[in-house]
Amino acid sequence: MKILHLDSNHQLLLKMLRAAGFSNDENYKSSKSEIEEIISNYDGIVIRSRFHIDKQFLDAARNLKFIARVGAGLESIDTDYAAKRGIKLIAAPEGNRNAVGEHTLGMLLSLFNNLNKADNEVKNGLWNREANRGVELDGKTVGIIGYGNMGKAFAKKLRGFDCEVLCYDIKEKVGDEIATQVSLKEFQQSVDVLSLHTPWTSLTDKMINSEFINSFSKSFWFINTARGKSVVTADLVSALKSNKILGAGLDVLEFEKLSFETLFDSDNLPNSLKELFAMDNVILSPHIAGWTVESKEKLATVIAEKIIQNFKN
Repeated sequence: MKILHLDSNHQLLLKMLRAAGFSNDENYKSSKSEIEEIISNYDGIVIRSRFHIDKQFLDAARNLKFIARVGAGLESIDTDYAAKRGIKLIAAPEGNRNAVGEHTLGMLLSLFNNLNKADNEVKNGLWNREANRGVELDGKTVGIIGYGNMGKAFAKKLRGFDCEVLCYDIKEKVGDEIATQVSLKEFQQSVDVLSLHTPWTSLTDKMINSEFINSFSKSFWFINTARGKSVVTADLVSALKSNKILGAGLDVLEFEKLSFETLFDSDNLPNSLKELFAMDNVILSPHIAGWTVESKEKLATVIAEKIIQNFKN
């Protein structure tokens, strides 16, 4: 089988596929239209998020048997049309779930202890102890929306803390010995921390808006290491101003490009994003929650294993 690699990944991916008898071609620079001219020559493609795999692309890929994305989500692919064409979709949420869990916990502890704010102040000659008095995770109720690979990985990181963990998911019976699955109403009545671990779908698009936020009984901390377009930034900023949300850790932003590689020109930032950037109780990172040295290798290994399992002759 011939495989076209459209994004660079850990070399272990190519090595494992080569050893299993697959033929690998690498093309990391050609445009989408240029790839469409040659894609019919390939049985499979391996991608991250360089461009959208839409109906036009899939129609050109007449012999395509699989699309493997080195990551957790499949939103860069027209999944319905791919399924109609009988193309198998492969993802690797197992590969970076531990990295996401650790990053989420790191953001939460940094928020609770004002670490980013205090660090910046000390480096500027300020020694503000009382203004940076923190709060403890022990005794808090942590709520996880989306209790799949990423949500469960974060929950596992909380086992060393004396806190209650609740989860809410559209799937039934996903709770376990770490997190108790509850209704959305009970979830919104109870949590001190909300951590989002959902894919970006029609159900989760702009899900975190003013109506949703104001449905919570208590003020809460908010962490998003999932997808930026699930959050209405302007509504988040309003909630931060009113202290309905006490602080936010955001690895993803509403205005990211679909490729996740860039935001956009800083001269054209929306006002809501400018306000967000100026807030001391907001921690930001550039979509790197699952982006560790170890996860790069794990993702490559998982994808290679799944391709070999499904398509080796």
